[in-house]
Amino acid sequence: MPSDTANGLQIDRLEDGQDSAWDGFVTAHPKATFFHLSGWKAVIEESFGHRCHFLLARQGGAITGVLPLTHVRGRIFGNSLISNGFCVYGGPLTTSAEALAALDAAAIDLARDLRAERVEYRLREPLHPDWPCNRETYVTFRKAIDPDPEKALLAIPRKQRAMVRKGIKRGLEGRIDKDVGQLYPLYAESVRNLGTPVLSRRYFDCLKSVFAESCEVLTVLLDGQPLSSVLSFFFRDEVLPYYGGGCKAARTHAANDFMYWEVMRRACEAGVKTYDFGRSKVGTGSFAFKKHWGFEAEPLYYEHALLKLNEIPEINPLNPKYALMVATWKRLPLLVANRLGPLVSRELA
Repeated sequence: MPSDTANGLQIDRLEDGQDSAWDGFVTAHPKATFFHLSGWKAVIEESFGHRCHFLLARQGGAITGVLPLTHVRGRIFGNSLISNGFCVYGGPLTTSAEALAALDAAAIDLARDLRAERVEYRLREPLHPDWPCNRETYVTFRKAIDPDPEKALLAIPRKQRAMVRKGIKRGLEGRIDKDVGQLYPLYAESVRNLGTPVLSRRYFDCLKSVFAESCEVLTVLLDGQPLSSVLSFFFRDEVLPYYGGGCKAARTHAANDFMYWEVMRRACEAGVKTYDFGRSKVGTGSFAFKKHWGFEAEPLYYEHALLKLNEIPEINPLNPKYALMVATWKRLPLLVANRLGPLVSRELA
């Protein structure tokens, strides 16, 4: 790489100094997501040490496609090339079928060079009818929100709205933090309780540093004590509450319910039009929680080019293969889980 195709398309890798051109293309593309932005390359490489290969298709000097790829190689979960690693969406963004074909071919060639077992695209819409696709495991929840917070609150179904009002009556307060200091321990406790290895503190620091004003931390407090906290991304006219968690007392005071409402309320006032509640696995508590907010599930399409595998690997906590690991992790002391978690989670891209 770079490489040329028969129709004059050139495939290059994103180099230093090209971020603005990449992000300009992403921001203008109607199907782009926050997870296509160039900043993910720095975040992932600095946080986890994984090599990222962000590919550009050009024709006549103009960008006609981008494809962010993360190479994840580990002893537990194999060797994969993922678009995009540690993200719920990804895949190629192109302006032509030729650019898509060229980026597909480049990704598969790169995967072979890296001896990867598969290439994975995480898509909101299918791109390749002939690729093996997991469309049963994950869904996303997205909804337009009213610019009037009162109307947005009334749009929440009655039972869930009652939980939000419970938090309001308890005197909960939402504050914007300048860093992840209050978020991280609350998030770490929550994922341990779910049996999931925690991501590193360094990763969260990198997210806040790289994405700056597009990455916001909101913490919910009661009498000055933090109960829950969430890190949200902002992209165009969307808000995406992405990493959140709460302490044991959060449930008693409806702090998590209030937290997601507070993100929505502030988004309404800022003129944000879409609330992206993010990915959930079908049939889980998270799935049910988001349905209670009046959001409809939209399937996600995780397409694969299988190079050394006969079927799509099922790398998620619902796989019975990992049941013992999940059960054991839930019982770990929090200090131990927080030390071991980043060693495992760096492979869970």
